[in-house]
Amino acid sequence: MAIIFDAGKTKEEIIRWIRGYFDENGNGCRAVVGLSGGKDSGVTAALCVKALGADRVYGVMMPCGFQKDMHVAEELAALLAIEHCVVNIEGGVRSIFAAISEGGLSLSEQAKINTPARVRMTVLYAVSAIVNGRVANTCNLSEDWVGYATKFGDGAGDFSPLSHLTVTEVKAIGRELGLPPGIIDKTPEDGLSGLSDEENLGFTYDVLDRYIREGICEEPAVKEKIDRLNKINSHKLNPIPCYKYNG
Repeated sequence: MAIIFDAGKTKEEIIRWIRGYFDENGNGCRAVVGLSGGKDSGVTAALCVKALGADRVYGVMMPCGFQKDMHVAEELAALLAIEHCVVNIEGGVRSIFAAISEGGLSLSEQAKINTPARVRMTVLYAVSAIVNGRVANTCNLSEDWVGYATKFGDGAGDFSPLSHLTVTEVKAIGRELGLPPGIIDKTPEDGLSGLSDEENLGFTYDVLDRYIREGICEEPAVKEKIDRLNKINSHKLNPIPCYKYNG
C-alpha cells in the first residue's frame, strides 16, 4: 500500500530543520544556493528563504558558456527577492582541460562531464567564503539512489534539505511553496551533456520513484539497471573510508 506524502507537513519540517542547522552551524550566515533554474535548486532556495529570510539567501548561477534556460534562474531569483550573481565557468573549465592535455593525458567523456560540476562546487565555496555562507546541497533521493550526481561536485555541500525526498515529493513541496509550474515541471537536465536526466538514465523518475517508495518496477531490465546503479554508486554517499591506526 502506497504511503500518502504530506507535502505541507514535510515543507514545514524542512523549514524548521534548516533554521536549526543554521542556529547550530552558522548563526548569522547565509545559505548559498547554486541556481540552475530547475526544481531542486528552486525548491531549496525557496525553503531557505522561508527559513532564514530573503536577505540571508544568496543565489549563484553558473552556466558553462551559453545556457539557454538561464533566464529561468534569473526569474526565480527575482521571485524570491534574493541577491545573486552569475559566474560563467566556461573559461575555468577550458583552462583545466587544456592543462590536462598539456600534461599528456587525453580527456575521457567522464572527465568532460564531471569536471564542470566540480568547478561549480568550487565556485559555490568561493562565493560562500565571500558572503559568509553555508553551501546548500540540492540533490534529491532519486538522483542519489542511482548515483546521478558528481562526487565532490553537485553531490557536495554543507547541508542537504532534499536528499531524503524523491523527485515526485520535491515537486509536491514546490507546489506547496507556490513556485511556478515552469520551474517545478521543467524537464531536468545537467546543463552540460545536452541531454535530459531521464535520457541519460534510460528510465523516468516516475518509474524510479515508485520503485524507491513501493518496491515496484514492472520492467525487469529497468529494475536490474536501477539496482546495479544503486550498488556501484554507493561510494558517492558513504563517508570516505579511513585507515584506523591503533598504535
